[in-house]
Amino acid sequence: MKPYILGAIFARGGSKGLPKKNIRDLAGKPLIAYAIETGKEILSIDRLIVSTDDEEIAKVAKEYGAQVPFMRPKELATDDSPELLSWQQAIKAIEAESKDKVDVLVVIPTTSPLREAEDLQNCLDALLNSDADIVVAVKEAERNPYFNMLTLDKDGYANLPIADKGAFTHRQLAPKVYDMTTIAYVARAAYILETPSVLAGKVKTVIVPRERAIDIDDMMDFEIAEFLMKKRRNSK
Repeated sequence: MKPYILGAIFARGGSKGLPKKNIRDLAGKPLIAYAIETGKEILSIDRLIVSTDDEEIAKVAKEYGAQVPFMRPKELATDDSPELLSWQQAIKAIEAESKDKVDVLVVIPTTSPLREAEDLQNCLDALLNSDADIVVAVKEAERNPYFNMLTLDKDGYANLPIADKGAFTHRQLAPKVYDMTTIAYVARAAYILETPSVLAGKVKTVIVPRERAIDIDDMMDFEIAEFLMKKRRNSK
């Protein structure tokens, strides 16, 4: 039997680093619109919702075709609220409202507007074709803690963060490391409801190209994403 797949976009109001980030215009559309439009391309997603505490975000989300079946509780929308709690709340709310049992949660963050639908689909396929609890999208890291990343002690002296100090004389010899992206998190709902931490279980990864993995956190990220989005459109 086909699993029930819930697509969810978590977009709280009150961003401090970039005010109104989720509905800020990026290359002609609100940032959240890109996540909604990409989610709608995945035909196996049974329902696509937005979880938000902000009425303006909810209005924009509906305009672009997402459902907003509930408003996120304020206590789950503070600067230090663990997003895992919002994921759990969304699953419970949908199951209570619709009586459908959610099998898979596809989280589509707003902050990676350059993702492609294939990135989401690859993450979903990786979960469904494995025994993983959760699948995350990663990119090859630009800096490597075995070779060219440093920690500083209280006196300002630098050390390599990995214990094998000096074991690698150039970057190519160091073990490959990867950065997590905000392209997608695809997880089994039962795992999300029980886990104390998102990455506590069996984690599988999908590697994505660097140019699709930008994560918007501040204005510089936003401007880079807008430049790349316009460049992408002009190349088509």
